[in-house]
Amino acid sequence: MLSRARRLRSSTLTGHFIFPNKRICRCPYSTKPSPSELPQPRLDYRSISENITSKSLNALNRKTRLPDGTVASVARAYTELKRISTELNAKRNARSAVGERVRRSSDAPEREAAIAEASRLKAEVRELEATLDVAEQQCLVSALSLPNDTHPKSPLGPESAAITLSTHGPDPLPSDIKRDHVTISEHFGLLDLKSGSTVTGSSWYFLKNEAALLELALTNYAMSIAIQHGFTPVTTPDVVRSDIAVRCGFQPRDDSDPPVSHMYHITPTNPSSPELVLAGTSEIPLGGMFANKVYSSLSLPLKVVGIGHSFRAEAGARSADTRGLYRVHQFTKIELFSITEEERSESMMEEMLSIQKSILDGLHLPYKVLDMPTEELGASAYRKYDIEAWMPGRGTWGEVSSLSNCTDYQARRLHIRYRPQGSSSDSAPTRLPFAHTLNGTAAAIPRLIVALIENGVIFNGADEVTGLRLPHALRPFWIGSKDRNIIQWDDASN
Repeated sequence: MLSRARRLRSSTLTGHFIFPNKRICRCPYSTKPSPSELPQPRLDYRSISENITSKSLNALNRKTRLPDGTVASVARAYTELKRISTELNAKRNARSAVGERVRRSSDAPEREAAIAEASRLKAEVRELEATLDVAEQQCLVSALSLPNDTHPKSPLGPESAAITLSTHGPDPLPSDIKRDHVTISEHFGLLDLKSGSTVTGSSWYFLKNEAALLELALTNYAMSIAIQHGFTPVTTPDVVRSDIAVRCGFQPRDDSDPPVSHMYHITPTNPSSPELVLAGTSEIPLGGMFANKVYSSLSLPLKVVGIGHSFRAEAGARSADTRGLYRVHQFTKIELFSITEEERSESMMEEMLSIQKSILDGLHLPYKVLDMPTEELGASAYRKYDIEAWMPGRGTWGEVSSLSNCTDYQARRLHIRYRPQGSSSDSAPTRLPFAHTLNGTAAAIPRLIVALIENGVIFNGADEVTGLRLPHALRPFWIGSKDRNIIQWDDASN
């Protein structure tokens, strides 16, 4: 998922956007469970209750917004839930026994007494069932706000504490403002930000000419590599139920009070319709595609690569990152998504990382792989790697890819389970283990365009811009004509 867990200021995109019969808006952030067609999340209350200190410290290390005592409140609610459940079962057993007495009794007074007792027990059971439902909801709401556990090797602290695991590609070029992708794009007519602002607003854009063709080439290039590694291609819907997004742990928000969601919410005119949002990443519909299903362990891992659009209202936050294509409200993204058995998720993470590196190696870009610290982990991530490419026009490294192992965090919420090999086919569903899910960016198109333009721009002896050198790996996917003749192919990168 291509998004740092930054605490951003409010977006400059406010208010509402009117679509036919729909309204898109930025809505207040809420942890309240949304109506859903899926069963309630199956969270591990026992583990939370038995590890109050470590769970609280984990949330603190990740800078998770939690009311004081949230973890302890889950433990208390779980204890109360178990007490009520025990009492309820005892009452149900007693009611069954009294019912048997009613059926067997031949003495009228004894029968009437048993009927009266059965009526009393029935009312008590009904009351306890209602109390149990309230306790379950209290336990669930508090537990849903907790982040995933954190890998023991993840560094502690803010973004600056990230550990560089490896560096790759050619030596980085010197920082040079003349390589700024916006300036180069304006020179060649590749990017129209002014029209984007007129049509939609700031941080929206039109790609033109070779930039539009570059998006298509990058998309097909990344898809081709993922497919070569056994990933099934999928096109995903851009609109998802908000409940699916919440279950995936995707709830980006800012520091306002109350926090405001950075997702675009679609408000239907029909109040009976489900609450919908524009997908912040295709990880969300891909995760939902596997929801409420049980898979044989023999079919795992399941590997898909999705092509979709990502919508992020956060892009309007005022900072240097909002210049040009680096942080925008909508972008095309190719997403790797996999489902594994519990013991295979860490090895799958390394496999997916190798695919991401293969994609960037073919683009001949300088890049580095980072092990991200606790404050940069999204709610669902157990461990996260980021890949940053050198962007000389911006004079800094920029995130172009991200990879997260979410363990069973999403699967428990989406009900993605598997049946271990050799288990009985009639095993109770509640005993089936939850799968582990992983997601990673194969290509975040606009940021790759930034990196390719700033590293590939060609100057003549007079320091004038004359063309753009692109990696040979993209040439088989290029469909443009040679009318403008500004593209040169770097055969050395083949």
